[in-house]
Amino acid sequence: MFKSPLQLLGLFTMLLACAAPSGDRSTPATHPYIGMWVTADGRIRQELLPDGRYEEERDGRKRAYTGRYTVTGTHIDYLDDLGFTATGDVRDGVLYHEHLVLYRES
Repeated sequence: MFKSPLQLLGLFTMLLACAAPSGDRSTPATHPYIGMWVTADGRIRQELLPDGRYEEERDGRKRAYTGRYTVTGTHIDYLDDLGFTATGDVRDGVLYHEHLVLYRES
């Protein structure tokens, strides 16, 4: 079923994250960050979905990365379906996601 221990660890981590109390996290379905975020050159497109999931397209490859996200204030924590984590922060309407800079698609 699992091709590597990393996949199993990713599933276990995701299940723990889903079971953890939400604390002061915003409900994704009502959060203003929902929607499409795009790099200036359009190569990377990241959609934050209302159900707390995200889908990221890279260089035309749909769903290159998918997973869950949670929002705390202006901070976003990502848990990819493969088990790795990432973070982002929104400042002045711009999403700084690891080394990427993304803007709201208009």
